[in-house]
Amino acid sequence: MKIAFSPCPNDTFVFHALTHGLVEGAPELEVTYADIDITNNWAAAGEGPEVMKISYAALPWVLQDYALIPCGGALGRGCGPLVLTKEAGEPAALAGKRIAVPSERSTAYLLFRLWAAQAIPGGIGEVVVMPFDKIMPAVQSGEIDAGLVIHEARFTYGNYGLHKLADMGDWWESDTGLPIPLGAIIAKRGSIDAGAVAAWVRSSVQYAWAHPEASRDYVLEHAQEMDSDVADSHIDLYVNEFTADLGEDGYAAIRSLLTRAAREGLVPAFDERLLYPA
Repeated sequence: MKIAFSPCPNDTFVFHALTHGLVEGAPELEVTYADIDITNNWAAAGEGPEVMKISYAALPWVLQDYALIPCGGALGRGCGPLVLTKEAGEPAALAGKRIAVPSERSTAYLLFRLWAAQAIPGGIGEVVVMPFDKIMPAVQSGEIDAGLVIHEARFTYGNYGLHKLADMGDWWESDTGLPIPLGAIIAKRGSIDAGAVAAWVRSSVQYAWAHPEASRDYVLEHAQEMDSDVADSHIDLYVNEFTADLGEDGYAAIRSLLTRAAREGLVPAFDERLLYPA
């Protein structure tokens, strides 16, 4: 089975057992490590492996061709993207300003746009798409007025002397009471049994929790020189009850984010029934 997921610690932790032949009955895997922007584009084009990790924000474009796997992804509380600035200030100060984002087809971007519609009278100015690891240096240098950051930047932005203007997770959770849907696992319809994939992935998650040290070398090998303590924090934050099963709150969060984004014209309309297992 061909699969693509990111080299981030939460993904390598979750998929360690599956990729190392430790899940009974699962097929041998051919793994591609790819940034979520790449897998988003593969899914939209109907290309790439049978199983992929993509952004929940990309689901409306691909649900006709891919089934959502109800485990293995990333949802959570207290793990939202941050809006960072060089100087402390208020959200209204971003009116008309240049904002760097890591992608325009990401949950982070949808959350930011929904938040900005409420918090910034007059609206933001230019949106600049930039690799996520370039955003904090660009804000620090003054090239960009503010940056939307994700992943380990939650733990490291202080190293750049930057200020947290807003936490998209805090806003979303106070506005909806729901977790944040970040990364989804999808399987190509008609190409592979989505129910079997879900069982294999769930077993891999359970193995990771039962044997946390087993994946350590694998996680750090792909952690892109990330400090081991940061990698542990990353896993603790993004691997949680929703990784094992979306559950009622997980599905409610996905529906809420995507239907609100569709009303704002940020994603296409979609058939909600396709979110659920056939």
